[in-house]
Amino acid sequence: MSLSSARAEAPPGLRSPAAQTPFASPMLRRIRRIVTPYLFIAPFFALLIIFLIYPLGYSFGLSMFHTKLIGGTKFIGLQNYVTVLHDPYFWEGVRNMLLFGVIQVPVMLGLALLFALLLDSGVPRLRRVFRLSYFLPFAIPGVVAALMWGYLYGQSFGPLAQIARMTHIFTAPNFLTASSILPSIGNIVTWQYTGYNMIIMYAALQAIPPELYEAARIDGAHDWQIAFFVKVPLILQAIVFTGIFSIIGTLQLFVEPQILQNIAPSAVNGHITPNIYAFNIAFQNQQLDYAATIAFMLGIIIAVLSALFLFIVNWRRAR
Repeated sequence: MSLSSARAEAPPGLRSPAAQTPFASPMLRRIRRIVTPYLFIAPFFALLIIFLIYPLGYSFGLSMFHTKLIGGTKFIGLQNYVTVLHDPYFWEGVRNMLLFGVIQVPVMLGLALLFALLLDSGVPRLRRVFRLSYFLPFAIPGVVAALMWGYLYGQSFGPLAQIARMTHIFTAPNFLTASSILPSIGNIVTWQYTGYNMIIMYAALQAIPPELYEAARIDGAHDWQIAFFVKVPLILQAIVFTGIFSIIGTLQLFVEPQILQNIAPSAVNGHITPNIYAFNIAFQNQQLDYAATIAFMLGIIIAVLSALFLFIVNWRRAR
């Protein structure tokens, strides 16, 4: 009996699945190949929809309405956005953060780059200890950091004020006035986030091949020339990355001024930052619709400034 006749005479239950449905296996493999990647990314998309897309959609819908004590909720379209465009408190907060970022962000990123270059140079003997000490302030919650620096800034209970009161040698400076509050907040933010940015730049430096340094030394380059003409250009992407996140974080500043407002209410007004202003509008004035509009306008400003920053960086790189 031939093999083909044996397969033909075999009972239906003993035949292979491929013999029963010759096109089922390739079709199933194709379906699995198409569906399997979507099954892996489905949890991410579910969380994205629940915690990002749905809240954004709800907030945008909320910004289309206006609620009055008498008259209830009324649909007004984009009228809230027109009101924000003419709101001096909102633009004052944006201006404060832009002035704050023009000084604080370069100082913070400059210190982070300097520390990263020092650690990468191999000069410090205890590099792990220094790296941990630089990064440790970022591990401290922002509320705790603001409370700690608020204590140090205090005129009546701070250590500088106590020393000045006991020695009568100098007058303790007041860091919690309306004119000095932004530099005081900038000091807290710089202290807290310099180590975080330093770790990003240091990781980028570790990825540079050592052969480039050896070639530069053969050409007669000194250590500082290698640092600024070899290392810095090669980690420009990391510097741009930290710059974008610093711009976003600056315009979204909330925790530090909110804590210092409880310590020095005369120095921190209710619109010193856009987020503080939106918070007060939402939870003190109970205008959730207008607060949602402020949040969306702030998001648009952040997107425009981030895109402008990237455009300038790419334009300079192309030149």
